[in-house]
Amino acid sequence: MEKAFVAQRVATKLFATEAAVDQAMVEATEFMADMLKARSDVKVSMVFADEAQVKLMEAIKALSEARTAMVGVHNELAEAQLRLGVRTKMNGYEKPNFLRHAEKTVMRDVG
Repeated sequence: MEKAFVAQRVATKLFATEAAVDQAMVEATEFMADMLKARSDVKVSMVFADEAQVKLMEAIKALSEARTAMVGVHNELAEAQLRLGVRTKMNGYEKPNFLRHAEKTVMRDVG
């Protein structure tokens, strides 16, 4: 199989994983906001469900660490791509938009 097609397959999975981590962070932070608002809406003490809030903050921190790790993966793969001599041609998009089924990244061998 050509290097460009393999690189494209890996890049597509990378972008999907990055988007999933970002979406998980969005969901978790929105959940935190909803939990805080719910406590206020039912007029209970700040100590009510405090442990749940602490656990959710730990999860958000873990998601943030996962995002940072994915940035590292992205950078490492970008270097590997250059070492393989594969260049990216981006059809007007920085990344494929998986939610709107945008055009996919096209890669080709160079050199």
